[in-house]
Amino acid sequence: MLQIYRVLGRHGFRDSFFPLAFRSSAALRGFSAAIFSPPVSSVKLTAEQVKGPVHLQSVIIVPQATAFPNAMTSATAVLDKRIGFLGSGQMAEALARGLIKRGLVTAERIACNDPNPVRKELFKSFGAMPYDSNVDVARNADVLFVAVKPQHVAQVLTEVRSVLTETHTVVSIAAGITVEKLVEAAGPDAHVVRVMPNTPCLVGETAAAMCLGGKATPEDEALVRTIFEAVGKIYTVDEKLLAAVTGLSGSGPAYVFMMVEALADGGVRAGLPRDIAQALAAQTVLGSAKMVLETGTHPGALKDMVTSPAGTTIAGVHELEKAGVRAAFMSAVVAATERANQLSKM
Repeated sequence: MLQIYRVLGRHGFRDSFFPLAFRSSAALRGFSAAIFSPPVSSVKLTAEQVKGPVHLQSVIIVPQATAFPNAMTSATAVLDKRIGFLGSGQMAEALARGLIKRGLVTAERIACNDPNPVRKELFKSFGAMPYDSNVDVARNADVLFVAVKPQHVAQVLTEVRSVLTETHTVVSIAAGITVEKLVEAAGPDAHVVRVMPNTPCLVGETAAAMCLGGKATPEDEALVRTIFEAVGKIYTVDEKLLAAVTGLSGSGPAYVFMMVEALADGGVRAGLPRDIAQALAAQTVLGSAKMVLETGTHPGALKDMVTSPAGTTIAGVHELEKAGVRAAFMSAVVAATERANQLSKM
């Protein structure tokens, strides 16, 4: 016998019931930002029914183990590489901590330099090795991250050019600096990879894209993919598309933050306390994004699953359509893309 709870949330089913055993477990993480009503009548389930979706009239029970069969699992191997950072800002720190946390590299195999001694001390505090020159970092690294401001990229690459070898993979995360400029500064034989990450790298959820340049090989591509999958997801694209990546995922967090703020404001306007409204808004965005990624279902289909005839959701969707929200998001991505193209030509 299993106690069944009704879950009122935005997990894709308007009237769904889950076993009481799942109520406080990790299994419900994908269904958070929900409110539990008192348990309804107990239902006796067979072992086979518990293994998969169970339909009880208009009720569905989806055990977490089978709810999202395409969900990605994290499994990484230890990298036999030394990692160096030319520039030790927040993005570099996020990458370094992500690699250590996932066990890809040990802290002592991470080298760094930065003009700000505070940043070097911060890296030292979690076991990385700070150096006083970029050349020393390059000599003690196999993968060399260029994590300085765009205007300083050519300078630091020119500085280390003499010690770069065919075993180095040079990874630039500087916005707007083309592969051509990177190769010009690092040398024609350099293995160059240009990456466009975004700020959720700081919480291990980056959405990044990369392109190869110079003498970069498929092995370099695989290496960079392994590194960035420690802090999110990365895709390979032609360089001509990196401006669009900048406009979408590079600038996208700002659009999402505005949406979270606006949803929270709507909750406050409807009577919710500010802290609860903001938490519900943020968790709703997180959970909805996970559903897109883990189910592989088109966002429009997921939206339709929530919008019942003459219901509350379709009333809200109608208001969004009247305000042109979709067109506004599309225009924002295009405008940011055009600006990224302009900056790369300066």
